[in-house]
Amino acid sequence: METRTTPARHALTTPQKWTIASTSAGFALENMDVMFLSFALSSIIADLHLSGTQAGLIASVTNLGMLAGGLLFGILADRFGRVKVFSHTVFIFAIATAAMAFAHSLTAVYVFRFLAGVGAGGEYGVGITLIAESFDHDKIGKMTSLAAIGGQLGAVLAAIAAALIIPKLGWQALFVFGLVPVALTYFIRRHLHESAEFTQAKHRSRNRQPVRLSALFKTPQLAYQTVALMVMVVVQIAGYFGLMNWLPAIMQQKLGLSVSGSAVWMIATIFGMSLGMLTFGSILDYFGPRRAFGLFLLAAAIAVFGITLATNQATLLLAGAVLGFFSNGMFGGYGAVISRLYPTEIRSTANNLIVNVGRAVGGFSSVVIGFLMDHYNLLVVMGFLSLLYLLSLTIMLTIPALRRLAPSNGRA
Repeated sequence: METRTTPARHALTTPQKWTIASTSAGFALENMDVMFLSFALSSIIADLHLSGTQAGLIASVTNLGMLAGGLLFGILADRFGRVKVFSHTVFIFAIATAAMAFAHSLTAVYVFRFLAGVGAGGEYGVGITLIAESFDHDKIGKMTSLAAIGGQLGAVLAAIAAALIIPKLGWQALFVFGLVPVALTYFIRRHLHESAEFTQAKHRSRNRQPVRLSALFKTPQLAYQTVALMVMVVVQIAGYFGLMNWLPAIMQQKLGLSVSGSAVWMIATIFGMSLGMLTFGSILDYFGPRRAFGLFLLAAAIAVFGITLATNQATLLLAGAVLGFFSNGMFGGYGAVISRLYPTEIRSTANNLIVNVGRAVGGFSSVVIGFLMDHYNLLVVMGFLSLLYLLSLTIMLTIPALRRLAPSNGRA
């Protein structure tokens, strides 16, 4: 059954409003935490006298924490409930982020970042599942994309906070703001409730074996679908990290931009990403995932070369916004698709496993791009990203189940 009925198809109910508000805020605060590390990293390196390898491992440890948290909390959410687990994951990454204010050794930094990753990794899939079970199928794409925009707002908030706090109070003070999400857990537990879909599924499965990761690989067809979606998310994350971590530095060299000029470029790119998310969600709901992903993956493969054509700051801002529109506009769509492809009993597990494997593996794209920058020119770097998007497009077209996700216009 591809559609549900809600009390009002065109107006959000109060529980739906709380679901979107809470998940969007959770994603924003999670991304704010991740960006805190980016903005504070140079200060941490100087303060703790870290080598490049030691500093690079901080992000890797965070990604490993996300993978561990995704696996753990996805299963727990499918067993015990989305709302309870969602609030716990937010609380964990909030406390672990604030604890960085007391990290005076590299070991402490690694421990706190791993714990922050555990909370953040568990939070994403559970939040997406809450949305999927609160809205009609033909609105999930738009709603998950709307929640994903919260993550982009978190990056902007992190940039503002870092600019105001680090110069005056130091990097430790920045992480104290990680306590802000603690307040969110109160509103989550007070205003969110388990969906009827989850409650019914839990009742049906009361006498069955508990959910295990093996449920995502129990047949060859399901195993291929799970792995294929992982590869698509790896490409998505790899493109994002390449775009946000390296391109500002590349543009500073290519066009001689100042740091403030590259910051303007990043804001333009984030604006493009947010607009792309809203657009992609609507296209996904109306035309279906094959057309939506096909259009954006092909456009992203072409748009990366627009950066090489930039000759001044104006054309660079335009190229960054267009690239952000297509390359990261798809992000919210993965949760929508995964939520529709996997049954309620393993939905959180599927979301967290697939997305966090993508995060853990895709995060290493910065290393690959750094290598390419050292040995080749900008055209080769963009060609590498373009090939990744074309690979994802090819894999997407080989997933049979995507054909069965009917768009809201009724055409497959």
